Amino acid sequence: MSISPFWLGIDVSKRTLDLSDGMTPHRRIGNNGAEIASLVTALGDQPVQVIFEATGSYDRLLQLALSVAGIPFVRVNPARARDFARAAGFLAKTDAVDARMLAEMGRRMDLAHSGLESPERQRLTALHRRRDQLVDMRQRERVRRTEEHDVESRSAIDRHLAWLDEEVRRLDKDIEAHIAAHTGLRQPGRLLRSIPGFGPVATTTLLALMPELGHRPAKTISALAGLAPFNADSGQMRGQRHIKGGRTRVRRALYMAAVSAVRTNSCFAETYKRLRATGKPAKLALIAVARKLIVTANAVIKTQTPFRA
Repeated sequence: MSISPFWLGIDVSKRTLDLSDGMTPHRRIGNNGAEIASLVTALGDQPVQVIFEATGSYDRLLQLALSVAGIPFVRVNPARARDFARAAGFLAKTDAVDARMLAEMGRRMDLAHSGLESPERQRLTALHRRRDQLVDMRQRERVRRTEEHDVESRSAIDRHLAWLDEEVRRLDKDIEAHIAAHTGLRQPGRLLRSIPGFGPVATTTLLALMPELGHRPAKTISALAGLAPFNADSGQMRGQRHIKGGRTRVRRALYMAAVSAVRTNSCFAETYKRLRATGKPAKLALIAVARKLIVTANAVIKTQTPFRA
């Protein structure tokens, strides 16, 4: 006789983990290596599946411990968890309630198990995140410079901008070297660069933030990137479809890749021209091209075949 696995919901915060299986009393442990190791040991060979919300770096130790112990887990999008909470009637919001809600979500929904990212992808993600931070800081400084009239202050901003430019260039070299040094990044990177419109930034963004690429259906990948159109129909009314959700940074990178792709002699440019000829707004046509780009990227990674026009 097989025993169905039970779900353990974990609400993650910076210092604590709140645990609930929805049946026994809630308990809290520290979010540190020693207490997480004790939790994983206690779970032992029990038929358990763990579910928690993605919380950036706060769930990193938990992910690692569960992966090493071979305990299946789901790292769920917080927005999706809140949607489930409202639908299931979890109106209060406390750490204990959230843990119980997550356990219930695991039981009721068919959720795909998550996997721990490789160390080289984790490092790439960190480099990419830092580059984004500096680019954002540089843009803010450029805006401040246009609004600053004091000569000494403008000079100080110029020095900071020069430093930021140099740091971004250094990070670009570090990212390029890191990708080149690891086959698991180098080969997908070459495949992505074969697609019109994909430059270093778009390629790095997908390598760092879309580990599902090549492993999920095209519609799922489009939704993860926030480029899947959703219907807005009710009765006889047929509303305009809109994209929503997904990974904002990935969507932004694909939009910029689409801007580049439509300037090339490729099928993506033809798609853009056809949509514009039928009266579609430029932004809508670019989003359609961005969606075609992510579907193409998914295909070339899955088949390990470079793009051919």
